[in-house]
Amino acid sequence: MTSAFTRRETLLLGASAALVGNAPALAASEDSLHAIARSRGLRFGSALAWGPPGADRASFANPRYAALLERDCGLLVAENEMKWPSLHYAPATFDFTRADAIVRYAERHGMAMRGHNLLWHQPKWLPKWVNDYDFGHRPRDAAAELLTRHIETVCRHFGTRVTAWDVVNEAVRPSDGQLYDTVLSRAYGGTEPLLDLAFHTARAAAPGAQLVYNDYMGWEPGNAEHRAGVLRLLEGFRRRGTPVDALGLQSHLITQGRDASLQGMEADWRHFLDAVTAMGFGLVVTELDVRDDNLPADPAARDRAVADCTKAYLDLTLDYRQVRDVLVWGMCDRYSWIEGFKPRPDGARRRPCPYDDAFRPKPMRQAIAAALAAAPTR
Repeated sequence: MTSAFTRRETLLLGASAALVGNAPALAASEDSLHAIARSRGLRFGSALAWGPPGADRASFANPRYAALLERDCGLLVAENEMKWPSLHYAPATFDFTRADAIVRYAERHGMAMRGHNLLWHQPKWLPKWVNDYDFGHRPRDAAAELLTRHIETVCRHFGTRVTAWDVVNEAVRPSDGQLYDTVLSRAYGGTEPLLDLAFHTARAAAPGAQLVYNDYMGWEPGNAEHRAGVLRLLEGFRRRGTPVDALGLQSHLITQGRDASLQGMEADWRHFLDAVTAMGFGLVVTELDVRDDNLPADPAARDRAVADCTKAYLDLTLDYRQVRDVLVWGMCDRYSWIEGFKPRPDGARRRPCPYDDAFRPKPMRQAIAAALAAAPTR
């Protein structure tokens, strides 16, 4: 196991901290998003990455990106550095170097830290060594030991420095609402028992943390089966006494076009949130961004439509006082995962984040600020 920096990494990150500290401040023409959120009893934050000094990444070691985080955020989440393949990439090896650097950055700047995630329950997101694992003649015991060791090691390493965990991520198939099957769930004897074990283990290892089931069931048309499957999973958690505190609403929104009506989407989303909160779960907006589909290439038109979509979604979702945290999945278009995941057919660069490629605030940032300011006080 390794969790310490090499001397070279320590020197590089020290130099990075100096660069960030010397980064020019942004114009303070608008209040910090986190300050607006705090006035309503909320917190605002973002995903970030690790990167070496000078790297053009969404990293705290990139002074321009760090300036956005330090201006607007009170809460951070690692984009990839706390996922199983990053921390536990070989059976006997845990490497916390990059995740620890992110946590230390958050602490230096007085920001809280979310953990993402302990179990991404889909085969393609498990490390290869897990998918190839020999569970032997007592597969249930072997699967329990493997999962328990991973969760206990990670949670105990960070302790109270991480205040919330996405314990299970995306276990529901969007196509039919059924649960994904993995080598772990097959060895253990079922997906629901395995997910229960993950949450019980996390509760014992991180007793003060908020424990979250996180998924991307959205309000757009075509997500009804996904939402129904998530509700069934949550109902099962409650029935079995599984210690799940909240549902993570990933909020990867997709615009429907400039003239599309949101009326049906809003009604379906409110019905879904009513059902979730009626079971006693909290809500967390965990990964907000907006994919600018069905819109013209003109940046101004896309920015206005993205802002309108963001405002409508947040106005409805923040009406539920169970929401206490709102996080975007990146502050700046320059580093958004969406460009590589699904580029626009017309070749125009995606514009899914509050700031553009040149780190300038966009109408989406104004929409987030307005929605936070209008939210009921917690």
